[in-house]
Amino acid sequence: MIRWFRALFALCLFSLAIPTQAATVTVAVAANFKSTLEQVAKGFTEQTGIQVQISSGATGALYTQILHGAPYDLFLAADDERPALLVEKGLGEPDTLNSYAVGLLAFWVPGQQPDEASLTHWQGRLAIANPRIAPYGAAAEQVGEHLDILHRLRGNIVRGNNILHTFQYVQSGNVPAGLVALAQLRQAGIPDQEFWLVPPQWHDSLQQQAVVLKRSKHPAEARALLDYLMAQDDLLSQAGYAIPDDHQSL
Repeated sequence: MIRWFRALFALCLFSLAIPTQAATVTVAVAANFKSTLEQVAKGFTEQTGIQVQISSGATGALYTQILHGAPYDLFLAADDERPALLVEKGLGEPDTLNSYAVGLLAFWVPGQQPDEASLTHWQGRLAIANPRIAPYGAAAEQVGEHLDILHRLRGNIVRGNNILHTFQYVQSGNVPAGLVALAQLRQAGIPDQEFWLVPPQWHDSLQQQAVVLKRSKHPAEARALLDYLMAQDDLLSQAGYAIPDDHQSL
């Protein structure tokens, strides 16, 4: 509640300084968080008049784009590694580095009722995100290592470019099961019995961090959007995310 009032107060102060022609904040967001950000952006625009332009993809791919000069104002990653690296490289504003959500991984088998045993003994094709560029893919691979099933599934693992592509592989029926983001299942209205929530301790934390970029042309607006996002605990929980312990407004 305190975070919500702080964000509301910040938005009220910020609105006094908004010019007649409001700016547009360009956000690079991890694929798993795109639909949730769209909900956040809608409320933010209604309150401030500031438009939000969203570009989504795998965290690693977006990070590479930023390194090569992509003109984003705000980076919402699916990990806590790339935003910190941008700060180290002098490309991110250190005081804006903050965890905004914690992702949760789920084993999804449409039309079935999966559990730990069914994942442990899975024999068919399994979709995961590319672990080299997608944090959810790295987490999925760690789950496979924890259960010691990677050797058995060799040749049956289908890798999506990002977690959205991974979800689509399963949704389309091209792959019978996948390790996907809980948020995607919530957004799609998938029945609870069709997926099993993977214990978070089986993989590295999917702590998702944000940072305002130093080359931003609209840093004040980007900070306002981030502050607004940090106050949306109820929305994030309903969307399928855990709330970081250090969640705080700027």
